[in-house]
Amino acid sequence: MPNFLINILGPTAIGKTSLSIEVAKHLNTEIISADSRQFFKEMSIGTAVPEAEELEAVTHHFIQHISIEEDYSVGDFEREAIKKLEMLFKKHSVAVMVGGSGLYVKAVTEGLDEFPEVDPEIRKNLNQHLQKDGIDWLQKQLFVLDPDYYKTADVQNPHRLIRALEICIETGKPFSSFLKQNKAKREFESIKIGLTANREMIYDRINKRVDLMIENGLVQEAKSLYSRKDLNALNTVGYKELFQYFDEETDLETAISEIKKNTRRFAKRQLTWFRKDPEIKWFEFDEEPEKIFDYIESRINT
Repeated sequence: MPNFLINILGPTAIGKTSLSIEVAKHLNTEIISADSRQFFKEMSIGTAVPEAEELEAVTHHFIQHISIEEDYSVGDFEREAIKKLEMLFKKHSVAVMVGGSGLYVKAVTEGLDEFPEVDPEIRKNLNQHLQKDGIDWLQKQLFVLDPDYYKTADVQNPHRLIRALEICIETGKPFSSFLKQNKAKREFESIKIGLTANREMIYDRINKRVDLMIENGLVQEAKSLYSRKDLNALNTVGYKELFQYFDEETDLETAISEIKKNTRRFAKRQLTWFRKDPEIKWFEFDEEPEKIFDYIESRINT
């Protein structure tokens, strides 16, 4: 009998964490997080890291396992996640992976092509443009050099923008052309479950989540990280808007509004990415877990 990796996918705030725990408990297995924002030890509230009781309910991997000071690429995650799965499949025939970072999910399920070495001067030059001209300059460059990747990329994340642009500039080819077209051979079969809702419901859930983050201390968490605001890991939604508030470039109410707006944009890009995958079986966010269990078991027992 083959091993199976159950992927729980969808936009931010849709309920992936709670469903993944239900599925893992039902199948008596463990969870790998493919949420690249939740990798960092110093970031909890703004990345919606699972609550302590959720982490205790099922064994999780790749949650707050590295520091924001460390360089950690999608390639690093692919290698470590495949190694972890090899270990898990010695104990279980099924594992669960959850997350909304499409590129990281793709790396584990399908593999990525090897990226070429990049002249450090290219990266240095792009970082200088970021400091001088802002993230808008990077976004415009990516739109010109790789419009396909621009449609699905987290264009609010300068680290992702610079990584894509340096490949474009070094090779003269779009970054998206290096995303593996032929799937890598994996020692497991993937079953992909997508959670969705209508746009109004998704946006409402996002807005409520941001309000809860603020209530739970996101401003204080961001303040504690402010001295390291130039690190790539912190150039992300929920933190960079508050850094602008600390810099007195905006007021708190506007910063919170911007977090909500940028998170909604991120959710839209996540859905654009996942909708391209015909292997995903979509369920409404409030579907009874038993129906999802039935679908998973029908696939496993086929």
